Amino acid sequence: MSREQTFLMKPKVDFCFKELMEDGEVRKGFISALLDVKPEDIRSTELLPTHLRKEHEEDKQGILDVRVFVRSQAKGKEGTFEEENQEEVSQMDLEIQLASFPLWPERSIFYLAKMYAGGIQKGQSYEVLPKCIHVGILDFLLFEEDEEYYSRFHLWEDTRRRMYSDKLELHILELPKLAGREYPPTELLKWASFFRAEKKEEFEMAAEGSSYIERAYERLTEISADDLKRLEYEAREKAIRDHMYLMNYNLKKGLEEGREEGRKEGRNEGLEEGLERGAKALIKMCREYSCTREEACSRLMQEFSISSEEAEKYLEKYWIAQP
Repeated sequence: MSREQTFLMKPKVDFCFKELMEDGEVRKGFISALLDVKPEDIRSTELLPTHLRKEHEEDKQGILDVRVFVRSQAKGKEGTFEEENQEEVSQMDLEIQLASFPLWPERSIFYLAKMYAGGIQKGQSYEVLPKCIHVGILDFLLFEEDEEYYSRFHLWEDTRRRMYSDKLELHILELPKLAGREYPPTELLKWASFFRAEKKEEFEMAAEGSSYIERAYERLTEISADDLKRLEYEAREKAIRDHMYLMNYNLKKGLEEGREEGRKEGRNEGLEEGLERGAKALIKMCREYSCTREEACSRLMQEFSISSEEAEKYLEKYWIAQP
């Protein structure tokens, strides 16, 4: 990087992330770290259209950040590799998300299911369905109670821990957990640190000892020096900031309306019935503005001076989607 170039895009902004994933070597390095295989075992990666197929006009449209078709060396049942000519194919959806999104599990399952269902045509055998993997790179905490920054989910039987199928996987990287914590050094940790980085020194530290992340850093400096791409990036960054501001504003306004409605219900009805209706109104507002269940519980306790046990009883009753 030249001395004059001090501006570097943030890889966790989706525009920058998508640009980086356009590079085949960058994709290969990141995907091998996710799948915990050697880069040379990734035979090919191919970018696919990001619009998921709609069967009916009224279906919700699914638009992915980065969709990749991956061919890799197949593994045997015990984790050993199969014969050299055997390969595994999979589709991967790589999503990066800055703003807090409490319904991320529901959203990720929707994308994963759409991607999986779109892998088969009328008259084809189910054997053609490829493995589908959804990857969420999150700049917020999804599992606050867990220390781990990386989670990987499959379909399991609850008591015997038998895998139902390996055709569906969900991966979550929670970037904020990297601050103030020490994790065993892995290639995936280096990638997570790279995506979280904002300063030259942080990028260089993440790239140290990894030729694939070094390549990602090279591409980052190249696209950061491109005036047109910088304009696109800054427009996208501004749109994200505006969206987050409006979300916070609407949430605050909505909660105030919910509290006021709850107080009115409490004044107009008998105490117990009024509290019931007020709690229902506040929970409905929390759902509409994507509050977490924990946030709704805290609001109930604060606004109606009730215990956590009482708040949970109302949540059990009204936390479902309301008509």
